[in-house]
Amino acid sequence: MGQPGRGTTVAGPAAGEPSLVFRAGRLLAALRLSEVIETMRPLPVRHLAGTPAFVTGICVMRGEPTLVVDAARLLGGAGAEVTRYVAVRTGRGPVAFATGPVLGIRPVAGDGEARQAALLGEAAARLIAAVGTVDAEPVLLLQTFDLVPDEAWAAVAAPAEAS
Repeated sequence: MGQPGRGTTVAGPAAGEPSLVFRAGRLLAALRLSEVIETMRPLPVRHLAGTPAFVTGICVMRGEPTLVVDAARLLGGAGAEVTRYVAVRTGRGPVAFATGPVLGIRPVAGDGEARQAALLGEAAARLIAAVGTVDAEPVLLLQTFDLVPDEAWAAVAAPAEAS
């Protein structure tokens, strides 16, 4: 794949939302720039029992307990080398996505919800807002709203309530 920004195109039916594109194992994924707080080197993680396999654990980011989601495991089922964390805002608190290299900011446009559900199935469509391309490679624009299940948020709250 070429250098991001040089000859890189993101295809979709309309001009897309500015999104942060990154590697998630063998896949490309993106998060809406409006939801991104910051990117950083990986932080120490404490594992949490009773959470889905894609929830790596919890870290302390800027003094706040933050769930860590392995983007490669979430999308492809297998973990991959983590080189960056991408912190995002959600309705229930920040989430840090453990990712591979961050490739840059690109507009990502999708094919619409009906086509997404048909292409990906209902469960995947809940995680993926749109599918675009970068240099003829698919890029998955992730939904962050309901990504983390209630039991993972409860596991984060439990240590705070015990203090």
